[in-house]
Amino acid sequence: MRELVRTNDPVLVSAVGALLDGAAIPHMVLDQNMSVLEGSIGMLPRRIVVADEHAAAARRLLMDAGLGHELRPDGK
Repeated sequence: MRELVRTNDPVLVSAVGALLDGAAIPHMVLDQNMSVLEGSIGMLPRRIVVADEHAAAARRLLMDAGLGHELRPDGK
């Protein structure tokens, strides 16, 4: 699995998820339910990950959508 985005912004999580869904790129949002532990203050970032074989396509998609600045470094 490769981490694409790490953010506290729920709108960004939703937008990235919608882009990936639209391109039929399977992904997971990790740490989404951590708000129960943190008290819903949005302190803990959510992570969007994709399988290794979809990482390059997902990164290109987000770059093309103008979200390249949100991408995590690609630590293969």
